[in-house]
Amino acid sequence: MHHQLDLQRRQQNGNASTSASASISSSASLVNGSTPLPTVPIGAQAGSLTITMPPIQSNSYYKIAPSEYVTFGWNFSSILVTPTAITVAAVGANGNTYPVGPSNGVIPGTAQSVVWYPYGYQTANPSLPLVQATYTLHIWADGGPSAIPTPGYLAPNSQLEFAMYTPQAYTPLASGWQCAGCSGALPQLKINSALPGVVAMIVIMLLSGFTTLRRVWD
Repeated sequence: MHHQLDLQRRQQNGNASTSASASISSSASLVNGSTPLPTVPIGAQAGSLTITMPPIQSNSYYKIAPSEYVTFGWNFSSILVTPTAITVAAVGANGNTYPVGPSNGVIPGTAQSVVWYPYGYQTANPSLPLVQATYTLHIWADGGPSAIPTPGYLAPNSQLEFAMYTPQAYTPLASGWQCAGCSGALPQLKINSALPGVVAMIVIMLLSGFTTLRRVWD
């Protein structure tokens, strides 16, 4: 009888230890996060993106003007861990960073393009306006703009450069518009327009002289 009671107590203690271990394991799982870390194969390459719009080899100039939108596009490669979000920003030659896109530069991690309205940003942010200069497009994922390339994860990209400018407003001739490069061309234009008349006079004089000489000879 005592032997059976002792055996039951041992079993109960064992079950309690198992439950405690399971509870600790469950707590650790909650602390570390309920979603397990993704498995990246050994030897996998770092994820990257390639700019497709505009072509990376082209010289791209964009207007800061009403109804002028800019589209940037890209393709992914070697991405094994999908980013939670992607941040897109333009870094100007003046060192300022400007968010690109309608959502303050943050877009879904699966997005492969973003549409930017520079004029809309300009009017909404007078304290940090866009300037006429060259910009570098920066795209990064969860690790930030300075993340070290890691197998399977998207590495930051800053390969695209482009320029932005503000077009001058139209000024009618009646309002005093003048062509700065035309002043030196006006005298030349007058000379060119008078040249045919001068040539015609010379021809007439030569023909008249030739006719007079024939009369003398005859």
